Amino acid sequence: MAEPIKVTDDTFSDEVKNSDKPVLVDFWASWCGPCKMVAPVIEDIAENYEDQIKVCKLNVDENQQTAAEFEVMSIPTMIVFEDGQIKDKLVGYMPKGRLVKKLGLE
Repeated sequence: MAEPIKVTDDTFSDEVKNSDKPVLVDFWASWCGPCKMVAPVIEDIAENYEDQIKVCKLNVDENQQTAAEFEVMSIPTMIVFEDGQIKDKLVGYMPKGRLVKKLGLE
């Protein structure tokens, strides 16, 4: 059973930029209500689509350098990376069906 990988400023490049498959990174914080709402959706995608996409979570309070690098101004922000480059940036809560469709996983 796959779970989202917790990434930090130090591990971001290895886990995300150097990944051999697309990566969904959830930029979140513990005090953020919409982040708590989207967390089960992120976990479900990590579990059910692990063969298609790698799922990571980055706490913006603890990893401000990476959040600033990708201009994360609102959370939750989910950024999709492919070959180390930003493919898509999604801001705010999104139901599972819509997020799965947006990610092209169906």
